[in-house]
Amino acid sequence: MHLSTRALSLSLLLALPAAVRAVFRDEVGHIDYHHALLGVPQRETTFFHRPRPQEKASLLYTLSDVGVLGAVNPSNGAIVWRHLLNHNITDGGGYLRAAEDDTWLASALGSSVHTWDAITGRNVWSLEFDGTVSDLEIMEMTEHGQKDVLSLHDEDGAMVARRIHGTEGRVIWEFREVNKDIPLQVSTNIEKIFVATLHGSALSYTLNVIVLDTLTGKKLDEVSIGTKGEVQSPKDVMFVGANSAAPIIAWTDNTMTKLRVNVLGTKNRQEFPLPADTVSVEVHAPHTIQSLPHFLVHSRTKSGSKAEVFHTDLKSSAISKAYELPLLEGGSAFSTSSSGANVYFTRVTADEVTVTSSISHGVLGRWPVKSDATKPSIVHGVSEVLKKSDDSYAVRSATVDDADDWTEIVNGDLVWTRPEGLSGAVAATWAEIPESEDLAKTLEDEAHSNPWTAYVHRVKRHINDLQYLPTFLESIPKRLLSAIIGSDDEGSSVLVRDSFGFNKLVVLATRRGKLYGLDTGNHGKIVWSKSANETPSGKRWDVKAIYADDVKGTVTVRGADGSFIIVKSDTGKTIESIPAGLFPPVESAVVVDSDAGPWLLPIGADGNIAEIQSSWTPKQTVVTRTSDGGIRGVNFEPKGELAIEVPAWIFTPPAGQKIINIAHRAKHDPIASIGRVLGDRSVKYKYLNPNTIVVAAVNEQENLLTVYLLDTVSGQILTSSTHEGIDPSKDISCAIAENWFMCSFFGQYQLRDAQTQLLKGYQVVVTDLYESELSNDRGPLGDAANFSSINPVDLPTAPPLPSTVSKSFVLSGPINTLAVTQTRQGIATRQLLAYLPESHAIVGLPRALLEPRRPAGRDPTPAELEEGLSKYAPAIELDARLLVTHQRDVLGVQQILAAPAVLESTCLVFAAGGVDVFGSRVTPSLAFDVLGKGFNKLALLGTVMALFVGVVGLGPVVRRKQINLRWQAPM
Repeated sequence: MHLSTRALSLSLLLALPAAVRAVFRDEVGHIDYHHALLGVPQRETTFFHRPRPQEKASLLYTLSDVGVLGAVNPSNGAIVWRHLLNHNITDGGGYLRAAEDDTWLASALGSSVHTWDAITGRNVWSLEFDGTVSDLEIMEMTEHGQKDVLSLHDEDGAMVARRIHGTEGRVIWEFREVNKDIPLQVSTNIEKIFVATLHGSALSYTLNVIVLDTLTGKKLDEVSIGTKGEVQSPKDVMFVGANSAAPIIAWTDNTMTKLRVNVLGTKNRQEFPLPADTVSVEVHAPHTIQSLPHFLVHSRTKSGSKAEVFHTDLKSSAISKAYELPLLEGGSAFSTSSSGANVYFTRVTADEVTVTSSISHGVLGRWPVKSDATKPSIVHGVSEVLKKSDDSYAVRSATVDDADDWTEIVNGDLVWTRPEGLSGAVAATWAEIPESEDLAKTLEDEAHSNPWTAYVHRVKRHINDLQYLPTFLESIPKRLLSAIIGSDDEGSSVLVRDSFGFNKLVVLATRRGKLYGLDTGNHGKIVWSKSANETPSGKRWDVKAIYADDVKGTVTVRGADGSFIIVKSDTGKTIESIPAGLFPPVESAVVVDSDAGPWLLPIGADGNIAEIQSSWTPKQTVVTRTSDGGIRGVNFEPKGELAIEVPAWIFTPPAGQKIINIAHRAKHDPIASIGRVLGDRSVKYKYLNPNTIVVAAVNEQENLLTVYLLDTVSGQILTSSTHEGIDPSKDISCAIAENWFMCSFFGQYQLRDAQTQLLKGYQVVVTDLYESELSNDRGPLGDAANFSSINPVDLPTAPPLPSTVSKSFVLSGPINTLAVTQTRQGIATRQLLAYLPESHAIVGLPRALLEPRRPAGRDPTPAELEEGLSKYAPAIELDARLLVTHQRDVLGVQQILAAPAVLESTCLVFAAGGVDVFGSRVTPSLAFDVLGKGFNKLALLGTVMALFVGVVGLGPVVRRKQINLRWQAPM
């Protein structure tokens, strides 16, 4: 390979106008949509903060449950900046703290600690440690006047506390203690540093507090709090104050009847009774040293919530109850904000927002919540209180409700809402907008009746439809005007199909147990959303399969715990729902055909399939995993009331290999031509076996990747290839369509001119399958109309194997999540869609660029040029003009779905996964069957009208001239 062929690659792109213009400028925002998300904010890592101390303007910061750190403009909810920490989607956790009156933030996730510029989001410094971070705090007051970072780590049985220089990122001191304690949190009261740990074993812990010197990190004291068994797990410890004049630690007993509180640095604890039927407790307190040592205890009961405010005496460390806020039904969110020494508590419910001072129970401000939407149940929130005059206040609150929406309320007015619940998607599927149920039932009745009855029924139906004729005629001018000037009803809430097939639904399932219905024809608008199952807090909804039945207008979702739910695709109405525990766990699920129609077949652990009724017998071979790491094919035969499982074949990879990826054909994969016409007018026939899958297996010890093409009916290995020097820790993705398949990976390759030099890079290997190496040759099958994967032909006495042509290409960056475009008839050229994890974009690579038959080491012949082949260039630059996402920053894509439109030229694309949601339309062969957006319809109509007027006006003149010519005497 010649790496100097980069110029040739670029010249090839310039020669393909359809390929290098993935999105035209005037199409951005018209054919695509993008939900730029952060994830659901977490209570402890969300706050208002002023990035410029000299200004009053604040930004809203959060570290979400999917590991995205970002800043939001509170005035409009727009994202100012964001980062996916550690380049990894998480299931919650992490820490985020702001330096008071300073311009930087500190964050920690996993084993990494970072600081960021609060205005621009630029990373200031990063440190990587062993183990995981258990807590992170900012030390506001130090001996040198510079704010520092305190971090607490759990490193393989050792508890490690570190003080890190705030601006330089160097470790000032480190305290390490090897024990079996579980580190909880770190705090400071200027004079000392406190490290809280759990000592003991599960279900029987005691709380320990280690006191450290701020200058050297040396251990000064160790205090044991409480008796053994009071704390069952780390989650029982609700709060440890930080950077407070009197930091506290609080926990409850097993029965949620008492709250125990200790002021750090003392040995005494105090107990306070909790309201009856308390189910959870939260403690809210300021995080600034100058604030009054007051805190609020929020108790949630089965019916509502209430709060109690406590004061701490700095001299005696005694805690006393100051006042309480009443018990209100429904959800409430409490938050703390401070201004100097003053501390304010804000309470947000579905009906009102109230602000009280920590000193007394008097309400400083009350605002009714003004919203026409359904009243949500508030889960948590943060607030910022501004004192306008002696008796006038303003407050803005950013709350998270039980629908996973993030909403800001300013003095009771709803300012903006961000649908952060769309993040964390685990499954998605396309669904057609259902037709009218009455019409569908009528058409079904007509199809099952005799011709004369159906004809009479249809005539009656058309006569009955005449009542809608006036409305239809009335709508014609509006529709005509809309077609001429190009306007549309994008804001319409009515779901209707369009003639081009652009209006479809996408049903999205998230790991938080939510289902969403998105209207792709209306810029991805959320049509409906609902809670799909009662997923316990902190437990991921593991969706194994999602399937849309467009005939019935339903969507079925199956979870790993055996639960499933069936909903209407257009409304989200639940048709059937089975909770977890009633059915065995599910390892996967697959759509199969049967006499009763298509349905979602659940597959249990180790590929075991439960009993199936005869009427639901799958008609095709079902491929499942095996307990020993292989795959197998299973057929079913009806026998009595049940279908009997008949093993067909088993594929077990060689010793040392592990299957890491399996790619199968899309449900819609039409073949427009059975052969490829070459430049000399001969035909090279494609190998079009619909029963094929691609299996990628890795040998981690030898760094080998083996790619197999299997026949799913017989289990026969049709072809295989091995690649050396791959990195198994990086993504390996495969895709298959028509008569070709491909895999992307990171591995070694060799230059053509340097026979011994090996390089490594991101590669994609493309393989074409043909019936024979020769043109105009159908191979062993000849002109046979049918073939069998099981019964061999006479010669050779084995299933015929395809002829393969392969080429490998070196990419300028990694790609994953491969998908192939789909069109209605398969006439338009294919395009490989892939996600660029480093660029946060989706690229569309044209099939001509990845053509394995491109001549290598020579220029193409005239016949090859006529066929569209160019010289093989092994290096492919992922040019920005290939990006389907244009300049958009699409974060955390883990699934790309393609669907055909009615127009043959157009393919619909939808991408989702860990964070963002994106949708667009692509035209791999350009839009050859529809007028472009810039087509001047008014000019065309004007020209037609001018010609019509000219013809009508000049007609009499021409006729008069012809008559006069007839009366003229001949010369």
